[in-house]
Amino acid sequence: MRQLIAQIKDTLPFNGIDADFCSDTCSGCSLKLVDFIAVEIDEWEYKLDQGESPNFKDINKLAKMAKKIQAVLIKNNLI
Repeated sequence: MRQLIAQIKDTLPFNGIDADFCSDTCSGCSLKLVDFIAVEIDEWEYKLDQGESPNFKDINKLAKMAKKIQAVLIKNNLI
């Protein structure tokens, strides 16, 4: 799970979020999607620090979510 979180953080533009984040084309609110995945990552980092172990379903869910958000960001020409 920690490797997946590191890959997501390397791939998605968490640090580049500001008023100019939205592009001319929009097929989903990129800002809200990035905020959403950031909250999910924060929650999992907290759970991992508390000793909770994710199962395959948890890892798969986060991976699918990140892929879908990445696809929207690509479609919106943000990555």
